Amino acid sequence: MRRKRIIMMCCGRRRLRWQLLLLFFIFYSSFFIPSSACAAWRIEAESGAARVLLRGDTLDITTPRGLSLWWEEPLTAPCTIEYRACVVVEGGPCDRLSDLNCFWMATVPVTHGEASSPLRTIGQRSGRFVESYRLQCYYLGFGGNSNTTTRFRRYDGDTLAVTVADRRPPVLVEYTDSAHLLRPNHWYDVRIEMTADGRTRYYIDDELLVDYIDPTPLLHGWFAFRTTWSHIRLTALTITR
Repeated sequence: MRRKRIIMMCCGRRRLRWQLLLLFFIFYSSFFIPSSACAAWRIEAESGAARVLLRGDTLDITTPRGLSLWWEEPLTAPCTIEYRACVVVEGGPCDRLSDLNCFWMATVPVTHGEASSPLRTIGQRSGRFVESYRLQCYYLGFGGNSNTTTRFRRYDGDTLAVTVADRRPPVLVEYTDSAHLLRPNHWYDVRIEMTADGRTRYYIDDELLVDYIDPTPLLHGWFAFRTTWSHIRLTALTITR
């Protein structure tokens, strides 16, 4: 009888050990694996309070000030960038209906040699929007300026534009009507197309907002999602080369 009890106790300890290992695996999967999944993104944030968390297959972005989220892989035209995004307005401290923005084909111009990656110079920029004028890229601000404008520009990397307003690139396409501004808690389907001959198109919910042929096209660079003082959810990023 005593021997049987000892065997049962050993089996109970073994079962407990496996239960503990299973709980550790669940804990590890829930807390460590998502952070490694975010490794494909690089954060450039104006505020230390900005947070980018992975919840399932969705990035949850909250920031009280400017933030750029850079995809680490470079792009070369022709290519297509697609993703889904939602501006969250649920009463949180960062829940403001504004700025579902992005850069694409972004590089940092240099005096001699080829342009460099914006990821290499994240530490040299503060995360403020005006620092973006140092980049050479295409930029679309959907629902910018507190959801009063939707604008498309081509940045030329003029560093003087950071401090001199007259040096800033012109607006090439602009919308101010409510049909082309943000709706709260709506999931938008964004698609950006870039052809090898310098034509770039921006679609949102299958509506073509920008169809621009660049006489001096940007055919190589990086993609970043950009926002400021907002709460954004981002998922289903697909880049087709």
